[in-house]
Amino acid sequence: MKVLLTGAAGFIGSHIAEGLSPSGHEVVALDIFLPAAHGSDLPESDSRPTESGIQRVDVRDAASVSNLLEGVDVVCHQAAMVGNGIDAADLPEYVTHNDFGTAVLLAAMHEARVPRLVLASSMVVYGEGAYSCSEHGSVAPAARRRADLEAGQFEPRCPNCSRPLSWTTVSEDAPIAPRSIYAATKVAQEHLGLAWAIQTGGRVLALRYHNVYGPRMPRDTPYAGVAAIFRSALEHGRPPAVYEDGGQTRDFVHVQDVAGANLAAMEKIDDAVGAGTLRAYNVCSGQPTTIGEMARILAAAKDGPEPVVTGEYRAADVRHVIASPERAKRELGFTATIGPDSGIAAFAYAPLRGSAS
Repeated sequence: MKVLLTGAAGFIGSHIAEGLSPSGHEVVALDIFLPAAHGSDLPESDSRPTESGIQRVDVRDAASVSNLLEGVDVVCHQAAMVGNGIDAADLPEYVTHNDFGTAVLLAAMHEARVPRLVLASSMVVYGEGAYSCSEHGSVAPAARRRADLEAGQFEPRCPNCSRPLSWTTVSEDAPIAPRSIYAATKVAQEHLGLAWAIQTGGRVLALRYHNVYGPRMPRDTPYAGVAAIFRSALEHGRPPAVYEDGGQTRDFVHVQDVAGANLAAMEKIDDAVGAGTLRAYNVCSGQPTTIGEMARILAAAKDGPEPVVTGEYRAADVRHVIASPERAKRELGFTATIGPDSGIAAFAYAPLRGSAS
């Protein structure tokens, strides 16, 4: 296959790029090299290929993108602003890079008659995960009450009886309920992809990444993941500061496994996704880990100070999001190979990207 890979110099995109050529695929690679993700180590501001063969192209530049689509069989779209950001002032940047950029790319794909898209989505589209009440069964949780949070009672409550809920795994059919700017843009990307597929007969395979970590994560930026933030604290001799009681549960999936999921998606898209449709897949390890556990694994591997559970909270944070890996296993043949215990311990010494300038 000939693959157009956007965001090819990024954390996840760079690992995908490394896996495509050895698998016999021809790769056309582009990246805008945003300082928030790449720090000060940036190429010259033109579209010539860098030493790595990646062209500095903005997906919002329709002419440049169109020039790269000739003969392409599938687009693997990783380019995006990611993470929690700073505050609501980030809205225009997230929307223009993630949503407008995707719209420009889809229009160019239509003109070039490229019928396949593998889209980097995220588990953040689910908002809170899936929950069960001992009395009422499967329920959508009520919003966490500030009085509970102040009292250190962090578990969501049943909207019917106010009992604390237990988490269950989230399938791809769970309701979409974005709770952040980034999440809203990822939902919009999926919706734009589906609209494009319906109008063109194309196929969209959306990979909903869970908490990705591994070599080349950006460090010391508001857009970095929690694993990189904790590691940076340890490297400065500070204990990781864990919010709430540390019991928030996530699925930490290694970036090499995420790259493998993308390769499987590109190779299986015609079998997995019907023409004119979008199908979503969780990309996860299938091994839930609490934030507190992840911090302890990192601290032990770095021989650093024990994490400090602060009790602090952010009202918009979700408590538990745990993925079901079954659809990806069944339809894409994808199963993660790196468990969180060994993967997070190895991450303690993995190379990271430098801080943003």
